[in-house]
Order: sequence, then structure tokens, then C-alpha cells
Amino acid sequence: MKKNLRWKIALVFGVIALSLYLSYPPKEKIKLGLDLKGGMHLVLQVVTEDAINIETDQEILRLQEQLKKKNIVYKTISKEKIGRFTIQEFDRESEGKIKEILDDYFKEWNYSVSGHNITLNIKANVATYLRDQSVKQALETLRNRVDELGLAEPTIQRQGIGGDRIIVELPGVDNPERVKNIIKTTALLEWRLVIAGPVPDEETLLKDYGGKVPDNMEVLRGDPKRTQGGYYLVERVAPIVGKDLRNARRSVDEWNNPSVAFTLNPDGGKRFYKFTSENIGKPLSIVLDRKIQEVATIQDRISDSGIIHGRFTAEEAEDLALVLRAGPLPATIKYLEERTIGPSLGADSIRKGLQATAIALILVMIFMVFYYRLSGINAVIALILNFIILMGALSYFKATLTLPGIAGIILTIGMAVDANVLVFERIKEELSSGKNVTSSISAGFTRALRTILDANVTTIIAAIFLFQFGTGPIRGFSVTLIIGISASMFTAIFVSRLIFDIIFSRRKQAKELSI
Repeated sequence: MKKNLRWKIALVFGVIALSLYLSYPPKEKIKLGLDLKGGMHLVLQVVTEDAINIETDQEILRLQEQLKKKNIVYKTISKEKIGRFTIQEFDRESEGKIKEILDDYFKEWNYSVSGHNITLNIKANVATYLRDQSVKQALETLRNRVDELGLAEPTIQRQGIGGDRIIVELPGVDNPERVKNIIKTTALLEWRLVIAGPVPDEETLLKDYGGKVPDNMEVLRGDPKRTQGGYYLVERVAPIVGKDLRNARRSVDEWNNPSVAFTLNPDGGKRFYKFTSENIGKPLSIVLDRKIQEVATIQDRISDSGIIHGRFTAEEAEDLALVLRAGPLPATIKYLEERTIGPSLGADSIRKGLQATAIALILVMIFMVFYYRLSGINAVIALILNFIILMGALSYFKATLTLPGIAGIILTIGMAVDANVLVFERIKEELSSGKNVTSSISAGFTRALRTILDANVTTIIAAIFLFQFGTGPIRGFSVTLIIGISASMFTAIFVSRLIFDIIFSRRKQAKELSI
């Protein structure tokens, strides 16, 4: 046997052995998608305006601190709308100092002076950046939460380029409601001073304020599950928020009831210490997702740790600690679409998908052997090797097999055989022109190569676009198609040619091969 055949044979056997090793056992190595394993499919929308609203509140607080440091007198700072706030009735003699502060610390805001008021507007490019970052942060936060739940092989991805939607696919979920609650919880934790309340209605709450909410205050409701309910008037700007947390864990309070213990980061601890030092004796509320969870009087200075009380169950305390550890969502999440697929339906899809693949494979093999006889056996061998390589590659790349992915495998079978058909028909043409078998085989593979590459490469390019812009099932289809076509080019061109070369290296009479 020629030396060049030996290394080719060694390469083919090496690829086959590696593919079998990577894909065995298939039940453990091949990951199943949502439509095969069962689970949840969610389409979420990030309300990106919330991120700008939070940024506005934080900038108001920062500006108040800077004005206080410079001893600048003003009436109030009011938020007119998202991304816009005004310093009202400042001392005109301090205008230069205020402008200096704005130029040094608020470069991402445009400002204009009108009489004794200065209005700040967030710059358009900054607002766009914040919206984009809110989606990216939401994506990362959701991944952290799902990882904390310990779910296997989740899919969490942004839909499209620059969009505000997120696709979440969670195979094998056994408690969909709990997962939904954990995912949708914004976990926006805030500590706010309580000005008044609780009272049963807003009219009573705002009686002393002319029935209107003051600019620097806000009305929030108490969570009826955790507090006595009712309405509270609280300060609009929170000095401490969830991003100041360093850690959170389930614990128990002094009455041995489930609670959540938290620790602040160094910067948050300093601000909390300063804040509590200045407000001893005043009521402080803990607000989660705009609902008051607890109200307590500040008895002493608090530095960097504390406990969130409430009528929690052990699971609720664990879930709250989970979402706080994972970090708050930068904006509210809306559910646009929800599908839950049961495991029995997934098992049925697997069975039917395997049946379809087996039937397609057998019918193609029968046709090739019937029509091309011995050369058809060559194509069948290449087809089987193509399937083995495909399974090995899916395992290596940890790709998820979906129902559309099975369709991609079936399509790959057809395209793999199509390459063999092109080669065999070319060989027939060469034989009919009077060439011998060896020359016909060489010419057939050479001339069919360009057509095979053209058809397969264009299909791979289309599949890459499907993978880039598609969702879970579509991506599953594109992955199997890309891997399958790549494997088919190897088996239909390299392996099939190798089989012919091996046969003719052992047979002196090339006429024994029938086409």
C-alpha cells in the first residue's frame, strides 16, 4: 500500500475514534434543547427607561452632596421627568460655583440657566448608552440568577442587535412559577426615610401637603405580605441601594424567623453610617421593587451590615437572598411570551425525531446501493461516517440538539449524498467519453469539487446568519447544519476518494468496479 494512503487511512480512523470517544455515551454527551427535554421558553423585554430614571435619581443625590459641600443655598432639586431635573431658586451669587460643579462632575449632562433655576438634561448619546447597558446588565443578572438556581444548560441571549428583548430557555424546569418569580423580580433594593404613614389611603397621607406629592417625596405602598400594608410618604432619593450590597444570605432573626442578612460594600457602609448618624430617631424603610418590606426607627449608627425582617418563609428568604446576591436588574422586566413544554411532549418529540432520522438514513442508503451498486456502498460508508463525526462535533462544541436540529441532520444527510451523486455522475460522464476507470474517478472528483464547495459554502454562510440572528430552535438547526455540511465535505470528498484509492491499490483490474 502506498505511503500517502497510509496517512490518509490513519487520519480517517483517528477522526472516527475521536468522534466516537466524544459522543459516547450519547445520553450524557448530547445536550437536549427545550423542545426535546421540556421546560420553559420566555421572551422578556427590558424597560430601558427605568435605567435612565435610576441614573437621574442617583445624580440628584450626588448633586445635593456637592452643593452641600460648597455651602450653596437653593430651594430644592426637582425631577421634572426621566433624564431631566432642575435646581430651583439658587442664590445668583453662587452661579459660578454651581457651573464649576456641573462642569467638573456632571459632564454627561447638558445644563441651561433660566433666572434662578438651572435645568439639567441627560445627553442623547449617554441615554442611548445607558439603555444598551441596561439590557446587557439585565442579561448578566439573569444568567447569575439562573446559575444560582442550578438549572442545567440554560439559554439566555439577547434578541437581535441592539434590541431590548431577551430570550430565556430553561430545559428541565420542575417549578416554573418559582423560576418566573425569581427572574422577574427586579430586586431593586432601597433604603428610604419615611416622612409619613402608614395610612389607609393617599388622600389622608397627603392632607398636610395640599393633596399633592412634594417634589422630593414619593408615595409607596407597604407589601401586605410583609407589613400591615397602607400608604407611606417617603423621600424620593434613596441614599443606599441594592448595588451597594456586598453579600446577602438567608438567616434568622432574634425570634428565629426566616430573614435575610446583608452586608454593604465599603463605600456603601460609609454612606450608610453617615446617613444613619444624621437621622437617629427617624423611621427608615426598606423598599424592594417599590414596595415597602419593613419600617424601623434608626436607634443608632449602622455601618455595613443588617437584617431584612418580614413574614418570609424559608424558601422566600432564600429566593430573596439569591436575587440580591445576583444583583438588581437595572430596569423592569416585562413578559412578552411564555411557553412551558412538558417532559412527556419532549420525549415524544425525541422518539419521532429519531424515527424520522432513521427512516431518512435507511431510504437514502437503499437508493444509493440500488442505483450505484458498489459505488453506492462507498456513499453509504461515507454517510455513516458523516453521522458519527456530526455527533462527535455536537458533543465537543457542547451544542444543544433541538427538534429543528434533527431536521438539520436530516437535511445534512440529503446534502451529503448529493455530493456523492455529483461525483458519481461526473465519473459516468468521463467513462462514457472513453477514459479508463482510474482517470475517470480522478477527473470526476476534481471537476465536481468546485460545484460541491460552491453549494456547501453558500449554505454554511446562510446557516451562520441564522445562528447569529435566530433564537434557540433556529440556532439549533443552524448548528447541526453547519457541522453536518462541514463533515459531509470531508466524507464525500476525502473519504469516498480514499475508498476508491484503496480498492484500486489492491485490484489490478479496475473493471471489477461497477458504476
